[in-house]
Amino acid sequence: MSCLGSVQQKVPCLFVTQVKDEPSAKRERQPFKVLATEMITQKALDADIYSAIPTEKVDGTCCYVTTYKGQPYLWARLDRKPNKHAEKRFKRFLYSTDNSKGFTWDIEEDFKHVPECWIPAKAIDHYNGKPFPDENGHIPGWVPVEKNSKQYCWHTSVVDYEFDLGLVLKHHPEESGLLEISPVPLSDLSEQTLELIGTNVNANPYGLGNKKHPVHLLVPHGAFQIKTPPALNHNDLLSWFSGCNEGKIEGIVWHCNNGYLIKLHRHHLGLTWPIGDPHLTSQPVVVTFSGAKYDYNFESKTLFNYFSKVDGQRFNSLRDIVWDL
Repeated sequence: MSCLGSVQQKVPCLFVTQVKDEPSAKRERQPFKVLATEMITQKALDADIYSAIPTEKVDGTCCYVTTYKGQPYLWARLDRKPNKHAEKRFKRFLYSTDNSKGFTWDIEEDFKHVPECWIPAKAIDHYNGKPFPDENGHIPGWVPVEKNSKQYCWHTSVVDYEFDLGLVLKHHPEESGLLEISPVPLSDLSEQTLELIGTNVNANPYGLGNKKHPVHLLVPHGAFQIKTPPALNHNDLLSWFSGCNEGKIEGIVWHCNNGYLIKLHRHHLGLTWPIGDPHLTSQPVVVTFSGAKYDYNFESKTLFNYFSKVDGQRFNSLRDIVWDL
């Protein structure tokens, strides 16, 4: 499986943004909104945004696949954040009328401890050989998802380390307009970033599963290329998001030829998310386990076992996936 890009760093917005003195509709306790102007950022222009590949921004939590304990593992996003003292200093700096001199971080003293297995994201800046915080004061990074992890139990539900598998949602390779849920070797996903979506992630905007029978899936970043993208201007993008079925998505991520990623979120245009009928749930989906190379003996009461029992079955929507247990 190919991957168009990696989202291991903060992705800049397509448009120059401005801050409006109103509470954010996206983030609780944020007393301001970030809205897009009509001017495309220089970063996007330098990355040749007009020849980039537009893909759907899927609403979940970011994950990463790389080696741990000698085999491919799923890693969960864990940013290293400032301790209380450093956070107070940073907030005073942000709201200061004179912050022209910049802010000085003490990497050793200013940040909370993270597990020894924590690794920083690849694309972040480094200073004196050490990972440096982004503009929000966070150092993006990852921790491996252990098999019996309680903290990352929804992550563990989409991987089977015994058989080197991840439970993946993607387009069907042959039939246009059809989604497919299938087991994919984690080794095929190595060094890729993905989105974990499902019942217990971000208030479940796609309506997957239910409290009694939660359903979670991995979506490789760049998996859903936009077929009829709008022109790269404010008005056309606003009309596309609000007026067509393909535009019923959280946002767009453009994958540029130089590896850069550029995004635009519905909230940047003043539009709401989540919405009642997102594009991802308007497409039929098939479960494909019979094409696996080996006969697997999955543990009972796992998503892999449940999905293997409905192998070949089609559903009108992701929301229709149910089973009698």
